Parts: sequence; structure tokens; C-alpha cells
Amino acid sequence: MKFAVVVGSTETATIEGISAAGAVPEATYHTPAADLEIVEYGKPVFAPQMPVSPTGCPTPALITRAVRELVSFDTVAVESGLVTESATPTVTVGDKPGADIRSNKPVPDATERFERARAVGRALNDEELIIGESIPGGTTTALGVLTALGEPYNVSSSLPENPIERKQELVNAGLEASSIEAGALAGEPLKAITLMGDPVLPAVLGLTVGANERGIDVMLAGGTQMVTAGALARHFGVQDELRVATTVFVADDTPELHQASDELAFDLTVTDPGFDQSSHDALTGFCRGEAKEGVGMGGALALADRNGVSDKELRQQIVRRYEAVTDGP
Repeated sequence: MKFAVVVGSTETATIEGISAAGAVPEATYHTPAADLEIVEYGKPVFAPQMPVSPTGCPTPALITRAVRELVSFDTVAVESGLVTESATPTVTVGDKPGADIRSNKPVPDATERFERARAVGRALNDEELIIGESIPGGTTTALGVLTALGEPYNVSSSLPENPIERKQELVNAGLEASSIEAGALAGEPLKAITLMGDPVLPAVLGLTVGANERGIDVMLAGGTQMVTAGALARHFGVQDELRVATTVFVADDTPELHQASDELAFDLTVTDPGFDQSSHDALTGFCRGEAKEGVGMGGALALADRNGVSDKELRQQIVRRYEAVTDGP
């Protein structure tokens, strides 16, 4: 089994009020690089600090790392446009961040990124590929892509109160900038990413398609961004089983999640790690509706469950990892 984390950045993340993946909007540029370091090394290395929400909820990378410490698994980091350098070795499929969703062609080289990631997927020799992502602002661009494809689903948010109306305003501005209407790009997934997406989506799509062509089972580890990636795969022509693994925090925030999974023929797993049983700062933010998902958290939790890790054991490990990052040298 291989666990891939695809990272990138988009200028969309710096728009005020749409992402909790950093203490302030500009800090979101450090988040994907830091997430890779936490998954790989257990703590930030080049990044100035562990990413936290404006109220202090830690990055979901902390949960993925804690699971990795309990259930050892191999990882591959795929870069598709970071702003800041990461100490984690990466496979680079694109080196430019995405532009604002309100611009024309925020990902002009989506096809090239897709093909490079597809080659990586084809080169794997694993029976299973789990794909996670880290890109602040990604639920907004996911909504843009779903709208362009004509898929009638909403997206979740890393914020407690989902600013869906604000996201829809941004999507409408993007549609106008690209001179397209909702649903105009059904069956054209790469064009939908080019005009409305972010740099992580073509990489996730490429890995998914390449691994599928190789006969590898694919699990999309995440929430509505990964539902979007799965929708892109369906529009590309992938008909084989696709699994989506996410958290109860996303499922509670997004009523359409089960409907989308049914209509797009995904095998959906929703995991509840029982964070409400703890009063520790490492966990309470998730129960307040912050972060919810990211960096493959849903897939990592599913792996822990598959390997018999109890919720209590998992929570204890997350707290240990949190304290090591916040109190350690």
C-alpha cells in the first residue's frame, strides 16, 4: 500500500474568510509544505510552525502522522505548485501555484500536470493507493470545478460556519472570467480544472487514472475535494470502483456527500474517531467544526480502523504527537 499526499497552493486561499488552514490568510502558503513535513518527520522542519486555524485547531496532518506512527505505511509526496519549499522529498508534477479562481485559466498547464501524475500512478507497484491532499482554498476551487462539470453538489469548509454563499460568488466570478456557464464542461475534466480549478486537482486526477490503468485499487482520502477528484475521474471515463474515505466532520457538514457518492458510484467510508470524548486542544477544534479533513485524514482513520487501532489509542497518540510538536525542541 502506498499513501500519496498531493500538495499545492492557490491564490484563492488568500481571499479573506474562506479557509481556516492558517492563522491568517497569508500563512496558508506555508501550510502544504508544513503538512508534508509533519507527515514525513513528525514536526515542521523548514516551515516556521505547525499550521493551525485562527483559533488554534491543528492541521489534520497531525492525525495522519499519528496514524502512521501506529500503523506503518509508505508515503510519496507529490508537489504540484508550492509557494514555500518543503524539507520532504517530493515528486514534482508542476512547480507553479494556481491563480485566483476569479482569473482566466487559474491552472493553464492542467493537462501537463495530469499527464506527469498519470505517469507516476502507472509506475507504482502497489496493490492499493491512498491519495490525500493539502491545498488551502481547495474547497472553493472544488466547487468551481463541480459547477463547471454540471455536478449539483456543495462543498464543505475548514471553517465552523461554511461560507458557501461567498464561495458561490467567487465561482460565479470565475465562470464569468472564463466565459463559461455552469455545466458547460461536462465530459471535459481537464478544461474544467484549467478554467476553474487548482493545481492539486490535475495531480490527484492523474494519479487516480494512472493507478487505475495499472490495476491498483484507489482510495480518495478526503472530503468534498476528493469527491470532486472522483467526479473528474468519472468525467474522464474511469468506470472502475473508486473509494472515498472521509471523516464524520465532513459528513455532518455536507448533507450531499452521501448523495454524491451514490450518484457517482463511490464506495464511501465515514469514520468517527470519537474526538468528542476528549477535552484536549489537539482534538476539540475538530469537534467545533474546524479543519474537518485534509492531508488524507479520512483515509488514515480508515487505515487505523482496518488495523484494529482503538479510538482511545488513536486519541492518545494524537495528543502525544501534538505535545511533541508544540513542546519539543
